[in-house]
Amino acid sequence: MKYFVILFTLAFSTLIAAPVVTVTKSGAEKTVVTIETAGGVELKAYNSSLSRNLERSGYFKVGPNGQIRIKGAPGSSVEARGAGKSVTSSTSFSDAKGARMAARQFADTIIEAHTKKKGFSTKRIAFVNRKGPDNAELYTCYPDGYDIRQLTSDNCAAVGPRWAPNGQDIYYTGFLQKTPLVYRINMEGKRKLLAQFKGLATGAAVSPDGNNCAIILSYQGNPELYVLNFATGRVKRMTKTPAASEASPCWSPDGTKIAYVSDETRRPQVYIIDVASKKSKRFTTKGKENTSPDWGDDGRLTWTSKSQGQSVIMIADPAAGASSAKVVTPAGSWENPSWAADGRHIIASRDRALFIVDTDPDGDKPVQLFFNKGNWMNPSWSR
Repeated sequence: MKYFVILFTLAFSTLIAAPVVTVTKSGAEKTVVTIETAGGVELKAYNSSLSRNLERSGYFKVGPNGQIRIKGAPGSSVEARGAGKSVTSSTSFSDAKGARMAARQFADTIIEAHTKKKGFSTKRIAFVNRKGPDNAELYTCYPDGYDIRQLTSDNCAAVGPRWAPNGQDIYYTGFLQKTPLVYRINMEGKRKLLAQFKGLATGAAVSPDGNNCAIILSYQGNPELYVLNFATGRVKRMTKTPAASEASPCWSPDGTKIAYVSDETRRPQVYIIDVASKKSKRFTTKGKENTSPDWGDDGRLTWTSKSQGQSVIMIADPAAGASSAKVVTPAGSWENPSWAADGRHIIASRDRALFIVDTDPDGDKPVQLFFNKGNWMNPSWSR
């Protein structure tokens, strides 16, 4: 069976509640943060978001007698003092939603000041909620799990959301015309068909410079990898595998390579192609099925590897080869990993829920993003 058929079958099938092996991590020593803010009715929303974002970064623990103390009145001025640094935030907001955004911004400021690492608190996550056999709607929220927002209400399938580099537009595959086609939608819900192609169009991923789009098209036969230039509207065919199908492209940080999935060996595996020369090479060597690659800003690749009915999330440095691959989750029903801006965390789906995965060897166990009822899948983290 062709891989693009497998892809959509997986997207709309019921997720298997596979048994999960529990892995206990000792965890690295964290800096304790004590929050001692005071203020009005939005204080609870501010403190809750600030606590979640600091703890989900993997570097901090919120508790009493901390090395860092956060004092002040959210909505005017708040200071985080301790551990050799003083960080101040002057904000104003009028409701709980604004309070949470101010907390996210301050959390990232604290994280970057104390770790020299990029924070992800303000970077939205796009995902899908499957509501029925042919109904999957597109949503977004923030890494603290708050402010969930529904973007589509089409009563038809939406799958595979991917953020554009601007962090405002999402490209996804929709079935508004019964055939899978790629649409662009922004945070106001304004949508546009990318282009009208004969056959299917899916898996769109925008290049880091925003000028091109890797996309899977079938207008010349079986699903193949192409690159669409936004300025000219022209497409360049990258693969020629008449006995196989391609899927799930993603760009390297410098825009010179594309990782994608092909079932050329009769099982889906991850390949990497040089955009200029069109020379392709198989990357994954272990696991019966390797799917859903995502290339992080630090150059590492993540993907899902399945064997014996169980799947795990893998990471590797393509420059070091497949031998650098490491497993970062317990075995289960993991799908669709997507890197965070910090290069340490991944968002992925498992058992109808979304989890933030810490890839640090001494990091936290996977944390469920939120606990709202639904069949949540296909996450993508803006960077």
